Amino acid sequence: MKSQKIILLLGGNQGNTTETIKKAIVIIQKKIGEVVCISNTYETAAWGPIPQNNFINIGVYIKSVFTPKLVLNKILEIETQLGRIRHEKYGPRTIDIDILFFGNLIINTPNLIVPHPQLPNRKFALQPCVDIKPALIHPILNKSVKTLLIQCSDTLIVTKL
Repeated sequence: MKSQKIILLLGGNQGNTTETIKKAIVIIQKKIGEVVCISNTYETAAWGPIPQNNFINIGVYIKSVFTPKLVLNKILEIETQLGRIRHEKYGPRTIDIDILFFGNLIINTPNLIVPHPQLPNRKFALQPCVDIKPALIHPILNKSVKTLLIQCSDTLIVTKL
């Protein structure tokens, strides 16, 4: 497979999230591909029904020669290595790594949907994408991530740290 440009969203709200995210970026560089660009760091209230600490999020733009399935498997290994335990959907976590974009690919499998299906509805994911590549076009919606951020109805406040 030729090199693909991938945007990942890293986040967490348990433990020393900033340190965990830094460690994750180092491991991503070693195991998945070259880190080309990193967004600003943002803090946002937790999304979903479970009361919990605010999340810290960062976008990472990488180049990788691996297939989407292999990248997903490596991400799951990194999450486990950094202490992620899956208790409940939208629950607190030490680290969460989502694939937002995988080149221009559109993937819809039981284990992976790309572009991330909730991306247009979540400012905390769109803002790091805008930092990295504001003109990036969503391959299904045919709108730039900057336009999606402007049109996003998410009311959670995304604070740059």
